[in-house]
Formats: sequence, C-alpha cells, structure tokens
Amino acid sequence: MAGDHPDPSILKEGADYYMTFSSFEATPGVTIWHSRDLVNWTPMGPALTQYLGSVWAPELTKHGDRYYVYIPVKQPGNDNIYVVHASDIRGPWSAPVALNNARIDPGHIVGEDGRRYLFLSHGDRVPLSDDGLRITGPMTHVYDGWKYPEEWDVESYSQEGPKMMRRGDYFYMTLALGGTAGPPTGHMVVSARSRSIHGPWENSPYNPIVRTRTAAERWWSKGHATLVEGPNGKDWYMVYHGYENGFYTLGRQTLLAAVEWTPDGWFRAKDADDGAPLPKPQGGSVVPHGLRLSDDFSTNKFGVQWSFFKGEAHEMDRVRYLGRTLELKAKGSSPANTSPITFLVGDQAYQLEVDVDVDDQAQAGVLLFYNDKLYAGLGVNAKSLVLHRYGMDQRNSPKPAGMHNTLRMRLTNNRHILTIHTSTDNGATWLKYGTQMDVSGYHHNVAYGFMSLRPALYAAGKGAVRFANLTYRALP
Repeated sequence: MAGDHPDPSILKEGADYYMTFSSFEATPGVTIWHSRDLVNWTPMGPALTQYLGSVWAPELTKHGDRYYVYIPVKQPGNDNIYVVHASDIRGPWSAPVALNNARIDPGHIVGEDGRRYLFLSHGDRVPLSDDGLRITGPMTHVYDGWKYPEEWDVESYSQEGPKMMRRGDYFYMTLALGGTAGPPTGHMVVSARSRSIHGPWENSPYNPIVRTRTAAERWWSKGHATLVEGPNGKDWYMVYHGYENGFYTLGRQTLLAAVEWTPDGWFRAKDADDGAPLPKPQGGSVVPHGLRLSDDFSTNKFGVQWSFFKGEAHEMDRVRYLGRTLELKAKGSSPANTSPITFLVGDQAYQLEVDVDVDDQAQAGVLLFYNDKLYAGLGVNAKSLVLHRYGMDQRNSPKPAGMHNTLRMRLTNNRHILTIHTSTDNGATWLKYGTQMDVSGYHHNVAYGFMSLRPALYAAGKGAVRFANLTYRALP
C-alpha cells in the first residue's frame, strides 16, 4: 500500500480481507479497504466521520455478528480510546463511544475464559464488556517486553502495537519496539506467546522478527506487524509499515512479508523480497487496486480520497457539488486556519492540475501540506499571488497580466522539488512561478505528527472557491 498507510490493522473473513490504518488529523478518517488476495486493495469508505483528535493505530476486528474499530485518539485534554461498530463492514458505523482509557494501540482478543480484552501499549490490558463498548475492570500490567541490545540505535523503547491472535495451543502477541520514527534502525517487530490469555508470556527466540539493520536498506523503521493467514489457507504473512529510504515525506507505507511456522510453534520471517507472486485466492475474483486520483468532482469522494485537515463538526457544510465542480466555502485567512482538503499519494514524483474560480473576496490555492504549521504552495486572490513556504504566507506579488479570478494551476512534486505553474487559457500555455522549493524536510522527524506530505486545495477569506477537472499523474 504505497503512501501513508501506517499501523495496519487487518481482518480476514472467509475469502475477504479488510484493512484500516491510522488517519491522524484527517476527517473523515479510518477508511476501510477490501482485498481478496492481500495485494490488490480497494477503499470502501470511512468508519469515522467526525473529528475527535489525532487517530493513532486503530484496531479492526469482528466479534459475533458485529464489526468493531477501536480508535485511540490523541487530543489535548482528551487522550482516549473510542469504539465504533456496525453490522455491515460497509457501514453505516455507529457514533463513537468513549472507553475512557488514555493508552494507545489497542489489540482485541477473546481469552480462553470467553471474555473480551484489549491489550494496550506499555504491556497493559483491560477487560471489555460482552458488547465491547465498555471497559469493565482495572487496567493491569501483563507483559514486560523483549530487551534488545543496548548498542542498537533506536528512538526509544516504546513497547506498543500489541496485535493478538490465538492459534493452536497458544495466544500470540506481535508488537513493536524501538519507536516508530527517529533512526532508521529503531522500529522492529517482536513476538511473545502464552498458553493462557493471563500469561505468563514467553518471548520468541526469533526476536526481532523484522528490523531495519542498516540505513542502506530500502525500507526504514519497519515495525507494527499483524499476522494474517494467506488466501490459500496454508501460507501465512504479516502486514507492517516502514518508511521508504529517502522519502519520509510519503509517510509510513504498508508492506507484506511471508512468515513460516516452526515445528515448535513459533513463527519467523521468510525471505519474501524475491518477487514471487502470492497464491491465487480460492474462488471469486481479485478486486481492483487503489483508486483513481484524478477527480472530475461528479461524485463525493470524501472519506475515500479526500479529507479535511482537522475538520470541524460541520465542515462538510462547506462542500457543494455543482455538476462537475466542487464548491468550497471560504474559511479562515490562510492554509494554517482554513482546514484544507487533502489526499494521499504514493508516488515519488507526480503532477496535478486543477481549474480554480475564486470569488472576489476569497483566496484559493494548491499546496503540499504536512500540517497547519508546515506547508508550501501558491495561493491566488482578486489582487495577487501568495507564496506559501515553510508554513508561512511569505510573500504577495502582483498577478500576471491577463490573470483574473479564473485560471488553471499546476503543482509538480518531482522528488521533493516543488514547482508551480499557472495558465489563463485552459492549459494551452503555462507560466512558471518564479520560486521553486525543496520540501524534503516536511515530515515527522522535523515537525512531529506522524503524517505525510499531501497535495491539498484550500479556500480562505470570504465567499467561495470552485475547483474543477483535477488531473493527477505520476512522473517517471
């Protein structure tokens, strides 16, 4: 899964796989994806349509005839875990219910006692009610973790991401250590097992199961894995995330690796980077992969492609579809306070174009947007062009002769070099804006937040802005 798809949580149900990821400040968020073969994935829609805070490592699971997503949220004054549920994986999903626990990275499991539990960061655990909507007892510490050599360069110990599974005589806990960013060699996958949900937990002799060992590798900070049975019912895999070497800006991408079970009941990673295809799924067809990022705005793709940054309760009231045009009501005065609309990309180099029509008192623009403190791009209003750089609205300059309130804008990100062009004749001729920017440092290790650098559109000021005919293409 190219692009920013971190902390994958995967569910196998018959021949179908479902997966979701951390969505952080994106609203709508927690998009559910569907696959039949673990390789080709299609988005279905969001499980969370309101902004609660920054979403870290949700857990997708099914119990009985209901689907659940346990959603940790980081929000000043309200660090919490919420749960949404649905009778159909496609929704509609319930309103979020607060569990009133400040830990992150829940992992759901049913013990041999028939009770439901959430395992949490720091080796802690809480019991759940039968309906999965309440914590029914105190949080207890159940696992101390695996100790890696002191000489390893890691971000921090950070025992997190416990993903739980029962197989044969054992419960298995697969978790992350070493910090999710920081040095490329920090993050890792480790495992422990127990014959009882109540322990004691025995560390795997194969730890770490996966780890980036040198910065020369293609994938950095590999970790946060979940085990899953393959399409043929025999092979096993794990999905996990990692940064692409040199491209922190793309966020953590979801990776797939084969595992094998040992005769004594442990699992270890196989050499999976040999390009061999996975076994074909038994029955049914393979779903299409990804989604078309060009958008003619004839349908609503919020929660599938588009999301607001920190969208407020009534943010979608700003959106109106007018045939093949998206009208966005203006808000705030700059990208920092206007909740831009963004989408994820997985290409190292790409170009997008969009038609822009701006009301006299409004301002519109195209951006590469990390967060409200770090973005770059170009805005346009009735009087001027506005340069956005380093998360600042840095400079106003007169509009070129003949440029009014309707134009076409082109944004090019060629391996971190941002270039912007404008056209007043529907793309027949292009005028290059005089400032180019290096955005290679627009990422988590510089600005925190765990997110990625995304293409974005914004509408500020008063009135509205209309966008049409957005085209996206990857560059060689």
